[in-house]
Amino acid sequence: MTSAEISTDTRAHEFKGSVVISVDAMGGDRGPAAVVAGIALSADKNPDIRFIVHGPRAELERLIAKRPGLAERCDIRDAPGVVTMEDKPSQVLRKGEGTSMWSTVESVRKGEATVAVSCGNTGALMALSMLRLRKLPGVNRPAIACLWPSRNPQGFNVMLDVGADIRADAQDLLTYALMGASYARNGLGLALPRVGLLNVGTEEHKGRAELKQAHELIGLSAASANFEYVGFVEGGDLPSARVDVIVTDGFTGNVALKTGEGTAKLVGDFLKEAFGNSVLSKFAALLAMTSLKRLQKRIDPRRVNGGVFLGLNGTVVKSHGSADETGVSAAIKLAFQLAQSGFHDRLAARIAQSLTHETAGISGAESKRTS
Repeated sequence: MTSAEISTDTRAHEFKGSVVISVDAMGGDRGPAAVVAGIALSADKNPDIRFIVHGPRAELERLIAKRPGLAERCDIRDAPGVVTMEDKPSQVLRKGEGTSMWSTVESVRKGEATVAVSCGNTGALMALSMLRLRKLPGVNRPAIACLWPSRNPQGFNVMLDVGADIRADAQDLLTYALMGASYARNGLGLALPRVGLLNVGTEEHKGRAELKQAHELIGLSAASANFEYVGFVEGGDLPSARVDVIVTDGFTGNVALKTGEGTAKLVGDFLKEAFGNSVLSKFAALLAMTSLKRLQKRIDPRRVNGGVFLGLNGTVVKSHGSADETGVSAAIKLAFQLAQSGFHDRLAARIAQSLTHETAGISGAESKRTS
C-alpha cells in the first residue's frame, strides 16, 4: 500500500461522524483557487463539514496548504483530467474516467461522501451522474431544481426542471412535483410546501394535453405526498408568495431561468448608469447606500448558487461555472443542509410511496372493471 493510500484510509477514518462533501476543484471559470477559497470559507463557518477534493494532487496540496487548518479537513484525490465547458457529454461518458468530475461523482457512488459539488459543464455532469449513480426507481427523467428569489418568508421558491431534459410528460411532471416538494421541505424547512404547475394561464381549460393530465395527477397526489397543490401558475408567479414550488419542463424552465438572470443583470446595469449620471445622482446613491447594499445582498445570485440534480441514487449540486469563493461556499452550504437532513433517503422513500399508491390505484380500477 502506498503512502497516499495509507493517508486516504487514515483520513477516511477521521471523517467518520462528519458530513463529507465531495468537491470537484476543476472545471469552473475561475480555476481551483476559487474552489479551494470557497471550501476554506465553508470550513471556517461549519466545523462539521469534511471534504474530499478532486483534481491534480500537487496543485491542490499547494492551494490547500495556504489555508491554515484546512489540510486536516480535506482528503485530496488525484485526478489530473479536466472536463471543460466545451466537452460534449457523449465524449465525457466515453473518455471521462480520470477527470476530477468523474472522481467527484464516484465518491458519492461509493458512499464515501453524501453530496457531490461541481462548477463544471452541466450537461457532462448530468450525464456522468446518471451513468454512475443511476436513476431512482420510478424516475423516468431526473430534474435540475434551482432557487428563485421570491416574496415568500423563506426568500426563495423552488423551480424544476431548469434544463436536465427539455421534454416532460404528465408522469414526469408529477415526479417533479414530488421531488420539488421534498426539496422544499428539506432545503427550505417548509412543512407543507405549496406546489404549482407552470402554464400559460390559471384557467383549467388552458394548456397542452400533458399539462391538463399532470394537473389532475398532482392534485390527486397532494394529500398523500404531504404538499398543497395550488393549481396552474403563470410566469408572474415565479417570484410571488402564492407558491413555493414551480413545476415545469426543462425547456421552459431553462428559458425562464436565463431570462430572469439576464433581466436582473440589466436592471443592475441600469441602476449603475442612473446613479452615475450626474453629481446629484451620485450624491443620491451615497445617501441610499445602506438600502442598495441590502437589496444587493437579497438578490445576489451567489447566495443561492447551486442547482440540485434530483431523481438520482445520490445528491449532486451544480454550482455556477463563474462562481467565486462566495458562490462555491453557498453551494457547499446547500449540499451540507441536504446531507444533514437525510434528503436523499427521504426523497427515495417519497417516490417509492407514490409508486405504491399508483399501483394500488391501478389494481383497484382493474378490479372494478372485472367485477
